[in-house]
Amino acid sequence: MTAAKHIHTEDEPFVEAFGGWQERSILIVDDEPGMRSFLQRTLVGRCSRVEAVESVEDASVLLGLRHFDLIILDNSLPGKAGVDWLQEIRELGLHNDVVLITAFADLEIAIRALRAGAADFLLKPFRVNQILSAIGRCFDRTHLRRENFVLRRELDYHVDLGVDGLVGQSEALQPIRAAIKRLATVPSTVLITGESGTGKEIAARAMHYLSSRSGNHFVPVNCGAVAPDIIESELFGHVKGAFSGAASSREGLFFYAQGGTLFLDEVAELPLALQVKLLRVLEERKIRPVGAEREIPVDVRVIAATNRNVEEAVREGRFRQDLYYRLNVVQLHMPPLRKRIDDVPALASYFVRQLSQQLGVPPQELDSTLLASMTSYNWPGNVRELRNAIERWLILGSIPHLAPAKPSTQSDAHNGDESLDAIEKQHMLKILTETGGNKTEAARRLGVSRKTLERKCAEWGV
Repeated sequence: MTAAKHIHTEDEPFVEAFGGWQERSILIVDDEPGMRSFLQRTLVGRCSRVEAVESVEDASVLLGLRHFDLIILDNSLPGKAGVDWLQEIRELGLHNDVVLITAFADLEIAIRALRAGAADFLLKPFRVNQILSAIGRCFDRTHLRRENFVLRRELDYHVDLGVDGLVGQSEALQPIRAAIKRLATVPSTVLITGESGTGKEIAARAMHYLSSRSGNHFVPVNCGAVAPDIIESELFGHVKGAFSGAASSREGLFFYAQGGTLFLDEVAELPLALQVKLLRVLEERKIRPVGAEREIPVDVRVIAATNRNVEEAVREGRFRQDLYYRLNVVQLHMPPLRKRIDDVPALASYFVRQLSQQLGVPPQELDSTLLASMTSYNWPGNVRELRNAIERWLILGSIPHLAPAKPSTQSDAHNGDESLDAIEKQHMLKILTETGGNKTEAARRLGVSRKTLERKCAEWGV
């Protein structure tokens, strides 16, 4: 999405940018001491950080050290024109918003500035409300662009926006709630483990929204759903001409998560080559867009999740040990639904209310017989399977596959995990048979990803 450009020459009333400026940072690049002083006095009380330099060389050094939300750039600088430097940093992969200021009303310079990616163009001398209005428009456009991008991704991944926490009061859930509240107060990297459908993303979202980063975006990405050949560009962005088809520069997910949280779901699916680059990002807090010649500072908290046994993947050489240790600063394990079966009635009621609204059907009462069947079932697909079962019940009035779990016999009582694995296999193969071998439809009914189902089938030799 390309932000609209604006050439400002008239006096306009200043309107504070929605979302506030308190966490914004601005870099001033101007060789006139009086202009630097004027801009600093104007902005210091409004923004979290304002820094001023007199040359593009000094500006380049600062941009390599930390992130700035906006650059106020004079065009008439010693050694190099501001518009030429702007073109250079765009080619290097820096996407900071830029307001170009100049004392000369030159239409050619204005056109070059906008083509190079300047968000606004101001003529000197300008009034306080003019520069504040230009800055406000830049902040508004950036906020809307990131918000639109995040909302589109949430629709793509079918994320339930209304879910901001965990439902239920079971004993197994209490330490999880306590851990989420504690982890929300610190910036540490967290690795969330657990079976598919146990609510790992919901836990990550809760950590974000309870944290000081809640004013910025939570950006989720399923690492297993992105093709290996484009995942690097997806995360870090790319510059124009970086590869065949890169007709223009593009920001990556780290850009959209700036100041907020990036959630790497299914992180164990990342290619080994990218694991090396992710490790460097976590250690250096800098990213390098594909094809770029320099690194860009970022302020992003990373929360990762996986349903794989990562330690086993490390032993087998499929996951880097150093990255595992860097991600696993704190580990949060989400319990499967069978370990918090007391929460099934509360979850079922919640999904009835939520889904009846979405489907446009009247909410129905969950009778005691149905609830008894639900609480005696093992739910191999966990909370996601329960949600799908409730949706099917609201539409069709029944849940055909729902049946109490078979009690363990003496022969398998010594190994409950093997018994549960057998139940999971039996159930998944039953649904696969009902769908005529259609793995996409079977995965949808089970509440798991197709990739998970394919992996299970491979393990069972099906």
